[in-house]
Amino acid sequence: MFQLLLNGLALVFSWNVFPLVFLGVAGGIIIGALPGLTATMGVAILLPFTFTMDSIPALATLVGIYVGAIYGGSISAILLKTPGTPASAATVFDGHELVKQGEATKALSMSAIASFVGGIISTIMLITISPLLASFALKFSAPEYFMLAVFGLTIIASISAKNIIKGFLAGFLGLFVATVGMDPITSAARFTFGSINFLNGLSIIPVLIGLFALAEAFVQLETFDGTHSEKVVVKGTSYVSKKELLQTLPTMIKSAFMGTFIGSIPGAGADIAAFVSYNEAKRSSKHPEKFGTGCLEGIAAPEAGNNGVTGGALVPLLSLGVPGDAVAAILLGAFIMQGIAPGPMMFIRDADLVYSIFSALLLGNVFMLLLGLFGIRFFSRIVDIPKVLIIPMIIILSMVGSYAINNSIFDVGVTIGFGVIGYVLLKAGIPQSPIVLALILGPMAECNLRKSLLMYEGSISFLYTRPITIVFILLSLFSLYTSLKKKKKVSTDLDGE
Repeated sequence: MFQLLLNGLALVFSWNVFPLVFLGVAGGIIIGALPGLTATMGVAILLPFTFTMDSIPALATLVGIYVGAIYGGSISAILLKTPGTPASAATVFDGHELVKQGEATKALSMSAIASFVGGIISTIMLITISPLLASFALKFSAPEYFMLAVFGLTIIASISAKNIIKGFLAGFLGLFVATVGMDPITSAARFTFGSINFLNGLSIIPVLIGLFALAEAFVQLETFDGTHSEKVVVKGTSYVSKKELLQTLPTMIKSAFMGTFIGSIPGAGADIAAFVSYNEAKRSSKHPEKFGTGCLEGIAAPEAGNNGVTGGALVPLLSLGVPGDAVAAILLGAFIMQGIAPGPMMFIRDADLVYSIFSALLLGNVFMLLLGLFGIRFFSRIVDIPKVLIIPMIIILSMVGSYAINNSIFDVGVTIGFGVIGYVLLKAGIPQSPIVLALILGPMAECNLRKSLLMYEGSISFLYTRPITIVFILLSLFSLYTSLKKKKKVSTDLDGE
C-alpha cells in the first residue's frame, strides 16, 4: 500500500497534474464562496471540460474542486452570514458573531485549519478503509449488488425524514428517468418515443447540471432585486493562536471522524455532517452556552465535519461503485465518461489511478489550507460579486458544459428541461438528492435483479440463501424503520408544540 501511495504521489506531483489540482482547489474555493453556488454545482458545471483530459489529471482536478468548494462555503457564511454552500450553514452561528466582534481573520483562519484537519483525517481513513472494503466486496455477485442498490435506495427515506412522501416521489421520478433507453438485458427500446436520441438513455451529466446548476440559477434569478451584497471589511488582524488550536483540536478530530463516517453512508452529505458535528460539539462542551456567541469550537466542529465528508463519500464510490453524496454521484459520472467502472476491481485493474486520487486529496487539502490562510485579505472582494454577473455565468456555463459532452444540442435541451423540473421541485419543497440516488442506483438495481433471476432460473431464493444478501436486507429494513421512527418523533414533537 505504501509503495502504491508513493507512486500515486509521484503521478500527482508531475507537471501536468500538480497545477491542475491547485487550480481546481482555487476554483472550488471561489465557487463555494459565492452564495448560491454549491460544490455539486461547481463539479457538475466544470465536469465536461475535463473530458478531453487523461483520467488522472481529469479526476485530480475534480477532486480539487470538491475539496475547495466545501471549504469555500465557510467564507461567505462567516463574512456575510450567508452560507456559500449548504454544508456551511452551521458555520454561520459562531463565524459571523466573531466578525461582529472584529475577529474575522481569526474566524476565517479557524475555518481553514479545521477544514484541513477534517480533510486530511478523512483522506487517511479513505486510504486505509477502501482497500479492506474492496477485498470484502470481491465476494459480491449480482444478488449482492442488487441488494446493495436497494439498501442505497432506502436511504431516500432517511434524507427525506421531514417529508417522506416528497422524498419517495423524487425517488420514483429518478427511477423513471433511469428506465429511458434500451433494456439492459434484451436491448428493447423503452420510453424513446421513436427518437434515436433516447436510445442510449439520458446522459447523467446534463441531467445533473439541469437539476442543480440551472435550477438554482432560475431560483436566484427569481429572487434577484438588483441590489448588491454588502461588502464586508475584514477588521481583525490576529490569526487563531496555538493555544486556541490545541483547545479546539479534540473537537476537530472527533468531528472529522464523524464527518468521514456520515460521508461514507450513501445519501448522507456534508450539510448533515456539519450539523451533527456542531450539535455533538455543543452537547459535549463544558461551556455549551458559548455556542452561538462567537465560539471557536462552533466553527471548528462543522468545518471539520463537512470536510470529513470529502474522503468519506469516496469510500463507497471507489470500493463499491455507490456514490456517498451528490458530488460523488457526479464523480461517478466522470469515471464512467473516462471508461472506468468504480468498484473493487479498480484496486486491481487501476491501482495507480486509485492511489493518484488519494494523493490528489492529500495535496488538495494542503493547497486548501495555504490558499485559505493567505487569501483571507481577498475573500471579501469575492463575495461582493453582484448577482447580475453570477447568474448569466451559471446559465452560460451550464449550456456550454452540456453541449461539450457529446457535441449535442439534444443534451442542451435535456439540461434546460431538467433545469425547469429542478426549479419546480425546489419551489414545491421536493428534495433533489433522491433523484440523483435513484438515477444512479436504479439501473444498478434493475440490471443485477435481472441477472440474479437468470442465475437462479426465475427463483428469488437468492434473497434468503446468500449471507451478504440477508445482511443487506436487514440493513434496508433497519434503515426504513429508523427513518419512519424519526419522522414519527418529529410529528409528535410538532403536535406537542
